[in-house]
Amino acid sequence: MKSFIDPPQKIPFYLKIGIWITKRITGKDLLPPKLLAWYPKAAIGSGALESLVAHGHNPSEKRLLKLVRIQASFAVSCSFCIDMNSFEFSKAGITEEEMAALQEKLDPIEVRTFSQREKLALEYARFISKSPLFFPPSLIEEMKKNFSEREIVILASTAAQVNYWARLLQALGVPPAGFSDQCPYNGQLGDERHG
Repeated sequence: MKSFIDPPQKIPFYLKIGIWITKRITGKDLLPPKLLAWYPKAAIGSGALESLVAHGHNPSEKRLLKLVRIQASFAVSCSFCIDMNSFEFSKAGITEEEMAALQEKLDPIEVRTFSQREKLALEYARFISKSPLFFPPSLIEEMKKNFSEREIVILASTAAQVNYWARLLQALGVPPAGFSDQCPYNGQLGDERHG
């Protein structure tokens, strides 16, 4: 599978450094940073956004943020995002039943392993990923009861970041990078190329 456009023949040296760092971190020669080299400001801005992503300080925070990333990826049907964010989901303590719920094959409310906070964060991520945007007042009240203001900003920005990448990558026709070849849900997304 190919993207809609090819990367430029010549990539500025300073962007090559970023591409090299990305390859070292991910273990993959990713297409998105190369495509963004057509407009270096977009490459730099996107790189800065990605470098400042929240990862969580403890296992429960890391799991929650991974769940939100995966949920937002499925909500916007971004094959690349699903591929990347689902990678090694079990290492974050996410079960196959939970993955099925993130795909809406099961009702998340019925999955007993999700905590109340996780269920709320997942619902919030789904609303962040819908168009047009609308947030039920009851959801916002529950979010405020269960999360601090800082936590709400982290959850919102995490889901919004996935949405940014999803829109950008889908607009460029970027296919999955092959992170989740072992993920039992890779390949069950409908149109693999464009989600």
